[in-house]
Amino acid sequence: MNQDCLFCKIVSKTVQSKILFEDENLIAIEDINPQAPVHLLMIPKVHRESAMDLLESDQALLGSLFLRLRDLAQEKGVGKSGFRVVLNTGKEGGQTVDHIHFHLLGGRGLGWPPG
Repeated sequence: MNQDCLFCKIVSKTVQSKILFEDENLIAIEDINPQAPVHLLMIPKVHRESAMDLLESDQALLGSLFLRLRDLAQEKGVGKSGFRVVLNTGKEGGQTVDHIHFHLLGGRGLGWPPG
């Protein structure tokens, strides 16, 4: 844990958030600034600043994370219609909180290219 990290504070429950899922390794919350009708964040409880800080030992965690995202997409009603999973890495990659987290977005057309 990083005591200055917003997501570590959410994990430790010192900052409140609407929790959609939680287990011993992961927490999913609603995004406070949603970019789609369904917009949630899946956050590993272990503090890694970005994808560049992942370890070989994180492989099982990442597999579990994607299975939980699948389940949440189904629960939120976007499993069949489609959704996007986004991982921003670094400032130029759009990362605004230095704790790895994955966005699940759905509930409207998210065609490519964006716009």
